[in-house]
Amino acid sequence: IPNKLGGVLALAASVLVLFLIPFLHKSKQRTMTFRPLSQLLFWTLVANLLILTWIGSQPVEHPFIIIGQLASVTYFTILLILFPTIGALENKMLNL
Repeated sequence: IPNKLGGVLALAASVLVLFLIPFLHKSKQRTMTFRPLSQLLFWTLVANLLILTWIGSQPVEHPFIIIGQLASVTYFTILLILFPTIGALENKMLNL
């Protein structure tokens, strides 16, 4: 993020999105044992968080900036769009 205000807003959004997770949980089945799509999405989120952690320790140079921006967009997409969509899809597949 090229300026300090953008960085502060991105940091605040990344923390505030964690408070939205209980409201975005659309699956009626609570465990992920029998939900393979949610398991895949969870491990994708874990890998993305590892990439964001690694990128945070790198210097602000060209390839790392692009990787960080893509990983940030992926983080918000997974939490705000894909988790609720997969939950609703799994409800439909299980007829719940």
